[in-house]
Amino acid sequence: MKQYHDLLSDIRDNGEIKGDRTGTGTKSVFGRQVRYDLAKGFPAVTTKKLYMKSVVHELLWFLQGSSNIEYLAQNGVHIWDEWPYKAYLEKNGQEVPESNSEQWKTGIKDFITQIATDHNFAMQWGDLGPVYGVQWRKWPNENGETIDQIGQAIDTIKHNPNSRRNIVNAWNVAEIPKIAEAGGLPPVPYDVSVQRERRRA
Repeated sequence: MKQYHDLLSDIRDNGEIKGDRTGTGTKSVFGRQVRYDLAKGFPAVTTKKLYMKSVVHELLWFLQGSSNIEYLAQNGVHIWDEWPYKAYLEKNGQEVPESNSEQWKTGIKDFITQIATDHNFAMQWGDLGPVYGVQWRKWPNENGETIDQIGQAIDTIKHNPNSRRNIVNAWNVAEIPKIAEAGGLPPVPYDVSVQRERRRA
């Protein structure tokens, strides 16, 4: 956690104020990196209360290569509910209520219950497009095939642990329009570099 707290202090002390899509505004610094030794535990980097159940199920969902929230809804994880619900309303010509209104809360609850219990409904309305898990496990190549980045990363760690080319990327510029069309939110543009540091003797 120290690395994370140091980064927060750096942002507070040295960050530039910038606008964002929400209108809230952000303070940011450029090009920082943090590293965590996974041998010492899971790097839960946050100052907020952490719901491990949600973290675990979202990660399992990503690793399945899924883009449909059915699994999340069935496991009580509601991180991604807003986007398919909004897309459902818009594509059915319904007004999108204010997100804090009772109409929104009731509507999204009913929508997610139906996603969790009606497989056909989930297949029609629960898809977010090619979000994180799809890019991790089914990145499309120019031959119409897919690349399993996670599978490749695991194989590289096993057979060439000192490789500096073990990178998993979720930011696929070519597929952002498909994600937006499905009502999903494009993945955060970062690379996860999976490296095993050489220990000095």
